[in-house]
Amino acid sequence: MSGIYIHIPFCKKACHYCDFHFSTSFKYKDQMIISLKNEILIRKRELKDKKIESIYFGGGTPSVLSTIEINSLIQTVYDNYLVNDSVEITLEANPDDLTNKKILELSKTRVNRLSIGVQSFFQKDLTLMNRSHTSNQALDCIKSAIKYFDNISVDLIYGIPGLDNLRWKENIEILISHNISHISAYALTVEPKTALKKYIDNGIISPIDDSQSQQQFYILLDILENHNYENYELSNFAKNKLYSVNNSAYWTRKKYIGIGPSAHSFNGNDRFWNINNNIKYIESLNNNILPNSKESLSLIDKFNETVMFGLRTNKGISLVDIENEFGTIYKNQIIENSQNHINNELLIIKNKYLYITRKGKFLSDGIASDLFMLN
Repeated sequence: MSGIYIHIPFCKKACHYCDFHFSTSFKYKDQMIISLKNEILIRKRELKDKKIESIYFGGGTPSVLSTIEINSLIQTVYDNYLVNDSVEITLEANPDDLTNKKILELSKTRVNRLSIGVQSFFQKDLTLMNRSHTSNQALDCIKSAIKYFDNISVDLIYGIPGLDNLRWKENIEILISHNISHISAYALTVEPKTALKKYIDNGIISPIDDSQSQQQFYILLDILENHNYENYELSNFAKNKLYSVNNSAYWTRKKYIGIGPSAHSFNGNDRFWNINNNIKYIESLNNNILPNSKESLSLIDKFNETVMFGLRTNKGISLVDIENEFGTIYKNQIIENSQNHINNELLIIKNKYLYITRKGKFLSDGIASDLFMLN
């Protein structure tokens, strides 16, 4: 399978924690859409004869586009690629954009999955993070969206300074009560050069409490598992096997192309990333030049990615596949490096698969780094 990611680099305002590429100026939006279409056209040879299983609008905030603009980008994909009849087309959306009118309009497009960035249903948390929507808008858009879309994902953030466990449980229970089929939940992290980093450094916002984040992760795990959600990836939970096709392809190292400024692509051997400057991106595409850089992955790079992604998913790491793809030395090394974590009940080997245990889940990225091969 193959997928197409389309980055929409516009937001109404800057969330304090975000370090993704975006602009709060919409001055070049029309030119950007023309350039996105041009890149889609230019790159069609990269996925020639490959069926597209996923089209994913990320950002930024894709929901700031009109449905006419969204339709035109989707149509450009259909005009130039082989698209599977069962393709998953996801639109990331902010609650303040999802008015009843907008949801109804979206339901008449080819978009068949919404990924809604709620983050919290409490105004105190939304204000701290500088989100553009209100708590009322968050709840209202959920109530409206479930009338028109069967496949909805909602994002939540835990570990927010001041977020007590009672409010965190209520966030989760609101989604369960509305039968949301997919939930993505992420620990709040402090990235360099963000407003959140500055406010914490200056004592305006309290530092992140890792023990709070860990506790709230396991609260999340307990509640969702008790309501038949499958924790198929560390930060993602699904009912009825409604996994994210886009994200699943990324975690299993399938080929995909990324369209738009700062978007990443992967062809199985190389990773590419576009320039993260809107004006330079537009200028380059005006001249039919792809503004990207390339990194060719070594065998060690591919192994480390396989380890990192595999430990985050419930599929684990196949030791047979490791030996077949990378050789006996790599298989023996990962088993040896896993031993301390196995003894501490953070990892387990079962039927020739290496899995993270429930106890080890919150620490999975750190554990994975202990299993990496060094260049």
